[in-house]
Amino acid sequence: MSSKIDSENSRLDDAARAGWLYYVAGNTQDEIARKLGVSRQSAQRLVSLAVSERLVKVRLDHPIAHCMELSARLKDAFDLKICEIVPSDPDAPSSIIGTAHAGAAEMERHLKSRHPKIIAIGTGRALRACVEQLSPMDCPQHSIVSLLGNMMSDGSATAYNVVIRMAERVNAKHYPMPLPVYARSEEEKRILHNQEPVHNILELIRQADVTFVGIGNMDATAPLLVDGFLTRDDIRAFDRAGAAGEITSWVYDRQGRVIEGLSNDRVNSAPLVVDSPNPVIGIAAGEVKVKAIRAAMEGKLINGLITNEHTAEQLLKE
Repeated sequence: MSSKIDSENSRLDDAARAGWLYYVAGNTQDEIARKLGVSRQSAQRLVSLAVSERLVKVRLDHPIAHCMELSARLKDAFDLKICEIVPSDPDAPSSIIGTAHAGAAEMERHLKSRHPKIIAIGTGRALRACVEQLSPMDCPQHSIVSLLGNMMSDGSATAYNVVIRMAERVNAKHYPMPLPVYARSEEEKRILHNQEPVHNILELIRQADVTFVGIGNMDATAPLLVDGFLTRDDIRAFDRAGAAGEITSWVYDRQGRVIEGLSNDRVNSAPLVVDSPNPVIGIAAGEVKVKAIRAAMEGKLINGLITNEHTAEQLLKE
């Protein structure tokens, strides 16, 4: 058994060397074969293994003119501090793979700071995908805090909570919010928010140096509905109230104004901040998200955006 493990480790070592030579040092496969003393076919397989085993991660650094133009136009139209547009896959314009890489790069930019930072983060599929792309780091100087509860109403963990996963990858102190996403009543919410741990977390969020949020649509495919937080009746009620999207379970209208009443009365998440002086970066992509993203920018609920080319084009159409 030991020899088998040693053999596998040696193979991964060779794959890592091949990956470094190819992607970092810019060697051809013939040059890699010569340097590692293997055949060209073996060198090719080792480079492929380095990618499949996630020993290397490839990010596109070449500035693509159209993406840069879209970014500039969105910044100007919505007064954004940050706007990163990544190329779209023509066969999958709603794919979040590219935005996940860009989101991870932006997160890493803040995590590399030697100065201690408070990083507030929401939840959801897009943010989870970003966190999965983070390189392992050692960041004990930073604090990562959750913007919303990490429990379902029955006490089970929510599927796409990312704070703990992010903290594990970057070795940072973290503050998950020990609450259900929704309280059962306004009175229960008041009691929960008066608990000392929750009060401390809400205070940390108010001091956050940067915030990352996902942006949810409010229709038949709404994440809040699909994940079991709201019912179809809830969605219909919000639709009648003019709902456009949601951020950390706060539902807002086309002008980016949080809708009064309904389940918004019971949201345990930290309040949304309008026109924050610090970066609040929304990460989302796809045709179904366009209305929600535009409304969030209109209402200045976010002042930064990471999305893909196709989504950016749709956002600029109206």
